[in-house]
Amino acid sequence: MALVIEGEERITAPIDKVWAALNDPEILKESIPGCQSLEKKSDTDLAATVVLKIGPIKATFNGEVTLKNLKPPHSYTIQGEGKGGIAGFAKGGADVTLSEDGPDATLLRYEAKADVGGKIAQLGSRLITSTSKKLAGEFFSTFGEKVSNG
Repeated sequence: MALVIEGEERITAPIDKVWAALNDPEILKESIPGCQSLEKKSDTDLAATVVLKIGPIKATFNGEVTLKNLKPPHSYTIQGEGKGGIAGFAKGGADVTLSEDGPDATLLRYEAKADVGGKIAQLGSRLITSTSKKLAGEFFSTFGEKVSNG
């Protein structure tokens, strides 16, 4: 089951600072809902453990996160895939673009695509779509707060 989520977040920080934060595993870990660990394996590869609750199913996903199509400081693609044991799998990615919004602010736009399978996919598209939108929204608003205040 595939879905697309789009959104934008205005961040009160210059574009270079936002770009640096998008590549900082510590900030990403603190921003990803349910993230237990995020380990840098190389400049573009990370290993992640995320605990998610979707409806009645709570699962721990172990997976890989890869940063691709890097065009500093304007855009990149973040892709991930996680296996949640009997709960199933989730994979997806987001194209993230940054544009200057005045001297001290950045507009972050994202278009995320997600695909789930296994038990989770049986929960129904409405629940999965609303949960995915909520998680994407939480990630980008938390990220925005951390970068603005940090």
